[in-house]
Amino acid sequence: MSTVHLPRTTAEALLADGTTVSIRPLGPNDHRAVLGLHTDGMSEESRRMRFFGVSRNAPAQAADRLCGECPGVLAIGAWAGEELIGEADCELLDDPPETAELALAVADRWHHRGAATLLLEHLVHAARAHGVRFFEADVLFGNRAVLQVFADLGLPVERRFEQGEVRLRVPLDETDERYRAAVDERGRRADVASLAALLRPASVAVVGASRREGSVGRTVLGKIRRGGFTGTLLAVNPHAGEIDGVPAYPSVAALPAVPDLVVLAVPAAAVPGVAEECGAVGVRALVVLAAGLGAEEARRLMAACRRHSMRLVGPNSLGLAQADPAVRLDAEFGGAFPRTGTAGLAVQSGGVGIALLQRLAWLGIGVSSFVSLGDKYDVSGNDLLQWWESDGRTDLALLHLESFGNPRAFARTARRVTRTIPVLTVDAGRSVAGRRGAASHTAAAATPTVTREALFRQAGITAVHSIDELVQAAALLHTQPLIAPRGAVAVVSNAGGIGILAADACAEAGLELPELPQGLAGLLPAGASVRNPVDTTAAIGPVELTHFLRALERDPAIDAILVCLVPTALFTRDGDPAHALLEGPARRRVPIAAVLLDQQVPVRLRDCAFGGALPVYSDAVAAARALGHARERARRLAEPSSAPADAPDCDRRTARSLVDGYLTAHPEGGWLDPLSTADLLTAYGLPLTTSVWARDEDAAVATAAGLRGRGHAGEVALKAYWPGQVHKSVAGAVRTGLATDDDVRAAYRDFTRRFGAELAGAVVQPMAAPGVELLAGVVQDRVFGPLVVLGLGGTAADVLADRVARLAPLSERDLTTMPAELRSAPLLSGDGGTPLVDLAAVRSVLARLSRLADDVPELVEADLNPVIVRPDGAVCVDARVRLEPRPSFDPYLRRLRRPAAAEGT
Repeated sequence: MSTVHLPRTTAEALLADGTTVSIRPLGPNDHRAVLGLHTDGMSEESRRMRFFGVSRNAPAQAADRLCGECPGVLAIGAWAGEELIGEADCELLDDPPETAELALAVADRWHHRGAATLLLEHLVHAARAHGVRFFEADVLFGNRAVLQVFADLGLPVERRFEQGEVRLRVPLDETDERYRAAVDERGRRADVASLAALLRPASVAVVGASRREGSVGRTVLGKIRRGGFTGTLLAVNPHAGEIDGVPAYPSVAALPAVPDLVVLAVPAAAVPGVAEECGAVGVRALVVLAAGLGAEEARRLMAACRRHSMRLVGPNSLGLAQADPAVRLDAEFGGAFPRTGTAGLAVQSGGVGIALLQRLAWLGIGVSSFVSLGDKYDVSGNDLLQWWESDGRTDLALLHLESFGNPRAFARTARRVTRTIPVLTVDAGRSVAGRRGAASHTAAAATPTVTREALFRQAGITAVHSIDELVQAAALLHTQPLIAPRGAVAVVSNAGGIGILAADACAEAGLELPELPQGLAGLLPAGASVRNPVDTTAAIGPVELTHFLRALERDPAIDAILVCLVPTALFTRDGDPAHALLEGPARRRVPIAAVLLDQQVPVRLRDCAFGGALPVYSDAVAAARALGHARERARRLAEPSSAPADAPDCDRRTARSLVDGYLTAHPEGGWLDPLSTADLLTAYGLPLTTSVWARDEDAAVATAAGLRGRGHAGEVALKAYWPGQVHKSVAGAVRTGLATDDDVRAAYRDFTRRFGAELAGAVVQPMAAPGVELLAGVVQDRVFGPLVVLGLGGTAADVLADRVARLAPLSERDLTTMPAELRSAPLLSGDGGTPLVDLAAVRSVLARLSRLADDVPELVEADLNPVIVRPDGAVCVDARVRLEPRPSFDPYLRRLRRPAAAEGT
């Protein structure tokens, strides 16, 4: 067995109680720590369970084995500060490896804090990367703690009992949804535990609180005090004994008790030192207000936070607020006190945060908690979603995120959270959505806008385009029942023109306007129309309108009502045309939104007589758009959960060998040649047409004759190739319909004349039967991961730009919805006389591309264009693949994010 090596990298992760630990491979320098773990860190009974006996030599032998260059041994350790608290190791039993013998140990005082499970998760990841498919382990029957660890892991466990021992066998399927769900749940609990000191602190200190009025530190201290913080409030200032009525102390170390949370209002240069002082005394959370930290300052700040298990908001943060009456913490320097409520709010931009807090307060929507993430070194939108999911108060989440640390983990969390509460975001940064410089059709489709839209869609997040639209949608979702997925809206107005505009807006928002029962006409004034939109005429009064709306609400064909009113003498009381709508309850069987054309503000929440509030808009387009967002959310909630897309019989081992071999020969990466491209795609069962490589003219002629002799159609295609080639058609490197040897010879000679010494050869293919030409491909985004693209293909692919995209891994539902969402979907479904195509073949192509992208992170582009789809299947007649060296990254592995500004920690 050859020696195996793990990358010498460190990952930080959270234990079940929120403690931060570092996980890294064990090496020769760890011998003393490993020996100490198995001696001083473990009782005699623990060593007996670990070594199946009480041999004095066992700890030393274990340290020698785990820290030496033992063939076939993978060993990782978990460190809390400088202390090794546990290790997990496995020894590969086969060559090539498939099964590994597992062992683990955790120091006694760290039992029941999730260390063993966390180590196992990371060892599963490392072992899988070395080709291991099964763990085996022997456990004493009385070792209930370890048996429970395996039972809770989330992977299926086979047990065999033999003479007081239990033989365990665990298949290492990281794609097992039960395993990922178990990892998610452990991560959620640990994350929430780690955030308690930040969002439910019992004590807070402000470091850098100045005696000067108007300073940031003094402002934050004053807001905490005046906001009624229920815990202990302290200040740190070496030049004052009291600030704004709050006792002050010269340093963090001098505080009479260790605060849970410290707000740092000190200059950037002082932040790392103060953070280290906080960590040394046991502080568990920091908010850093300062901006402009340099790389070394960022590195030192993050090192202190990770070493001392402190969660960090910022730097460059406005602060945070927790409106829970049990806490009442307002530790931010915005201009107003956040109103107490149930909306969770997280922003990166402090300015956006101030604006949203003010608008929500004016609207009447209070917050459960507000966090200004700033530069987002640690705490992120993903953390806050998990907090809001668990806090028992939040029923609406609003996000304004400018960057994503781990989008796939974020999407997975959001997909779970949005099942219970609406999550809204502003899709910021769309203006940079220019085409990428990469040359393939697929890469050209993968703009930042497309990628973000795919993320939000798959996560179930309601994405809007402006702060105004965010507030308008929040007003409806916060106050009204959810619209039915069908989205059938009745538009009612007392002025025909505004009703028509509202009907147009509803149609543009994807809503339906069904016909209404003619019997409703008797409830309206003479001359009114009960067509949808309903024109009640200006003669209607409030009583008549109320009766009519109640009748509409009882109609099962109606899912929502949009009422548009202009002030008339008949309808206005005290200058308020909305009073008739406010006489009833706010929440009815179906959502109701009102539009008042004389309203001066975009949206208001009006209190109703029997409780609750009604959203009132100044513009029909805004109201219809809000209803459209509600309907999309309802549709997502109505969809059952979908399993990951299945792609059977993929040869991952062959693909890995091919990729490793290519990158060894081409360390910088590049485009695969036609033969290697065909080998890689064939390993994943993608339907490539017969392609034969010809290095010269005579070989091309002989190949074409051979294809005709094997029963293919008489005509062939000839495609010139040279290294680095991308667009054959644009370069004139494709000849089709070559029926004779002379045709093939002439075409090859033309390639030689035009491309000269650059020409490396040509690919000969039989002509494919006609069908619908599609494009299918993959682009690996360095932040978002792999994006799978499907669109109308052929030479017009970029001109028509009819494409849809999803982040991998795709679900079974994605395989169905992606083809259906193309504008050209009628070509696939048989509309207009076109024959039906084999949609199952299209779904298979998408599933296999998704699996390939997930398995091979080095695949940065795969462009299959065209994929010709016919009633009897699909065949790809041209493909390009580009590889680049990239480290393997498992987005589902539990670890804290590492900000680019603090690399090296």
